[in-house]
Order: sequence, then C-alpha cells, then structure tokens
Amino acid sequence: MRERLKQLFTPLNFAGYITWGAIGWDLVYGGSGVPAWLDGTPPTWGLGTLHVAYLVLFMAVVGRNDTPLPRLRVYIVLQYLLAFAMMALARNSTLPILLILCAIQVVNAWSPRGSGVVLALVNIALYGIYAGVWGWGSPLVGTLMLGCFQVFAASAAWFGVSAERARDDLAAANADLLATRSLLAETARDGERLRLSRELHDVAGHKLTALKLNLAALSRDPRVAGDAQVALCARLADELLTDIRDVVQQMRRSDGMDLGPALEALATPFPRPRLHLQIDGDARVGSLPQAEAVLRAVQEGLTNAARHSQANNLWVVLAREPGGLRLDIRDDGRGRGALEPGNGLRGMRERLQALGGGLELGRTDTGGVHLQAWLPVAA
Repeated sequence: MRERLKQLFTPLNFAGYITWGAIGWDLVYGGSGVPAWLDGTPPTWGLGTLHVAYLVLFMAVVGRNDTPLPRLRVYIVLQYLLAFAMMALARNSTLPILLILCAIQVVNAWSPRGSGVVLALVNIALYGIYAGVWGWGSPLVGTLMLGCFQVFAASAAWFGVSAERARDDLAAANADLLATRSLLAETARDGERLRLSRELHDVAGHKLTALKLNLAALSRDPRVAGDAQVALCARLADELLTDIRDVVQQMRRSDGMDLGPALEALATPFPRPRLHLQIDGDARVGSLPQAEAVLRAVQEGLTNAARHSQANNLWVVLAREPGGLRLDIRDDGRGRGALEPGNGLRGMRERLQALGGGLELGRTDTGGVHLQAWLPVAA
C-alpha cells in the first residue's frame, strides 16, 4: 500500500492532480458557454460527475505499473471520451487541457508510431469540436496550438520513459557483470585447485617416489644395512607419499560451485525487490552450464519482480532433491490473471530443458509470480 501511494503521488502525478483540480474549479465556478446544439445549460452535477470519472481513470493509469497493456489503453481511451463529452456539453477554454494529460499517458501504452496515430486522431476530433460544436472562427489555429502542446508533453514523457528504461537496463547489465565476475571467480577457484593437485601429483609425487627408490637401494648397502635412521627415512617417505596422494584426491574431488555470492551480486543494483536467499548446504551445482542456468533464472525473476510485479520482496530457495536440484522463486507482487511468458521466461525454460530440467509458472495466493525450476544432478 505504501508503494502504491508513493507511486500515485509522485511530483509529476501531483502536478496532474493540481491541473485537474484547477480545470474543475474553473468549470464549476468560472462559468462556461453553452454549445449551440444544447437548448440549455447542462447541470453542474453532470459535468462534475464526468470530471471525477476522468480523475478515477487517470489515477488507475498512473497508480499501477503492472496494469495489462490492453486495459491501460482502454482507460486512456475512456479518458479521451470523457474529455470530449465535457467539451461537447460545455464551452470552457480549460477543458482541452485534459487532452494534454492524456497525451502524457499515451506514450506509456503505445509505441512512438502508435502514439503519433492516436494524437493525430485526437486532434482531428478536437478540430471537429472547435468547428462544429463550439463554432470557433479559427478552429485550425486552436487545434494546432493545442496539438503542439500535446506533442511537447508526449515527447517529454517519452524521454522520461526512455531514461527510466535505460536506467533499468543499465542496472540489469551491471548486476549481470557482477554476478558473472563472481561466477568466474568461483570457476577460477576450482581451476586453481585442480592445477595445484596436478602439480602435487606430478612434481612432489614423482620426486618422493624417486626418494623411496633411492632409500630402498641404500638400505641394501652392506655398510648401512639395518641402520635405524635409514629405515626411519624410508618410512617417513612412504607416509608422506600417502599423505600427498590423499591431498591430491581430496583436491580433485569437487564439492560443486557455491552460487551464493553470484546470486547476491545480481540483486545488489536493484533498490527493489529485496532478495531473500536460501541455499541448502548440499545444493551445489556441478558444472558451469548448470550454474549459468540457475543464475539466469534468478536474474529473470528479479527483473520481472522489479519491472512488472512491483514486488517488494523476492524469495529464492535452492535445494537438493533426490535426482537433482530444485530452484523456487516467488515474489510478493499483486498481479492478476494467467501469466503470459515473454522472451525472458521462454529463454529460461529453453536453457533449463537443454540441461534436462524444466520450468513451471504460476502465481502465489497473493498474486505474486511463482517460478519452479529443476535440474538433474549431472548436466
């Protein structure tokens, strides 16, 4: 609720509320002309109802970022219809400003080309209001003036949307680099351990074997046969060679890659959602492809929670089950309806399936996104 209120009362939205209030004040107390097609002044309560309905739709658009695109477009079109309805009932010079508020919203629901088409159609309708309903002497000039204001407002809003998307993309790229660096460090650790085990086996093991052979030959020399010091050296060489073999075997036995630092690095650049990570002690991936699959799955969960679900928290659990690993990702968003997988979720599923795993999509009881992925032990 706090996040919703914070989003509703951003500086830009607050300026919209003030503009709406000023238009309503002028409409009710400033007076307005009556279009020629009406026989009498429309009731104030009727205009007030339409004006309040416009505000409700405006708040429905700016108060949620997870509204489905078709519904968002419907809300904006209804605002346009309400604005034109009020302009058809009252000849007030402030009412066309409502079209500027709509233009700011258009760029969030349509592509730049689609936004241009919508604004063109709106201004054609505006010309019809000026010429046919209000009976202005120069409707084209008025339409061009207000159309320029709409284009300016839409352009400013588009640059804001572009900057926000660029910021999100940069944050995601930064998180990806941090996670990849952590994953490479983990891979380098395993590689260095393997290199050291080979060096111990090839160098120290080889020289200790040579030392044992020389001590065995020395013990057969009649001059030192039965010498306790030579026997002790031979025994110590045997024990040292056994110890080195045990160390080499232990170093070559990988216990898997620890993904904790890499997953935490993914969430570092995101102010929201907060990552709650739980990795079981025995839930370690055994290969780089597996590690990358888990990393990308959590990254997609973070991105979806930040951009679409408006979630404040994301819970990630990596656990080992008989036959494989299970990754559970869920957020506390408030979405509705069935999930429609985008390119990110489809790519995640394809990556998991290529390793013999899979992905299930669903929603939590509160409407959050719930992703369940699994991988076999060996991939």
